[in-house]
Amino acid sequence: MSLPATQIAPAPPANPLSREEALKRWLRAQPGVMVAFSGGVDSSYLLDVAHEVLAERTLAVTADSPSLAREACARAIAFCRERGIRHQVVATTEFAQAEYRANTGNRCYFCKSALLAAMQGLQVAQHTDAGAILLVGAIADDLGDHRPGMRAAAERGARWPLADLGFTKADVRDRSRARGLSTWDLPAQPCLSSRIPYGEVVTPEAVRMVEHAELVLHRHGFLHSRARHHAIGRAADGKPRGFLCRIEVPDGDLARLLLARQELVAELRTIGYLNVTLDLGGLVSGSLNALLTSADRQAGP
Repeated sequence: MSLPATQIAPAPPANPLSREEALKRWLRAQPGVMVAFSGGVDSSYLLDVAHEVLAERTLAVTADSPSLAREACARAIAFCRERGIRHQVVATTEFAQAEYRANTGNRCYFCKSALLAAMQGLQVAQHTDAGAILLVGAIADDLGDHRPGMRAAAERGARWPLADLGFTKADVRDRSRARGLSTWDLPAQPCLSSRIPYGEVVTPEAVRMVEHAELVLHRHGFLHSRARHHAIGRAADGKPRGFLCRIEVPDGDLARLLLARQELVAELRTIGYLNVTLDLGGLVSGSLNALLTSADRQAGP
């Protein structure tokens, strides 16, 4: 992926603590920041450091749409309330876009574009945030995967200081723990739409099923898990005849999940899943990206 550099430093500092100090120095030079805040590990760390440095010149912005789990939204609100961080929850409109619902390989472009547009709207509406720099919590690990959302962020002038300074996921967790953030060991939580294979239409109803399925898995102790949502067959009107839930958990949890399978299947069927399967390949973050061709990855929005 070729993206413009944000030129924070000529080379990443050597260790997580020195990277954090470099991040603080860069933040001190900013007039103010708006942080795209999902409540996940990376954006929570970036927001916490930004608030330490810039105080009231920091605004957290959370995109509220069907693809954000209610649990994640509540956690983001609580995080800001507990720390006295200014916070705006804004409704985003990606599900109103046919391009987003079509769920091509560039779905994330339209999601991130909607979020950044909402953040820019806040800049205009709130005089106190005029000139604030838009920040996203992308890290160095993200630069090696298919991330069309980062292209949308670049087009809107957003910056990703953690990636520029070389922060990996391990670095962010290390510094989050040192700062006493409860998010330091939070499992990765991509948006709910990412559980639906490319080419299958994304709908609010589908992502709600995914959200409820993963809540079931969490209640049974499978915190690191995915509920992949698949349509089964098509009726004459093109609508799915039913849905299959394909569960992914780490290899070490496969045997334990099989012991709980009867209970899990019964609960998942009440959500609306006709069939429930266990992926013997285990949990693979971003596994659906393997379906994308090189042409898919290079296609524009």
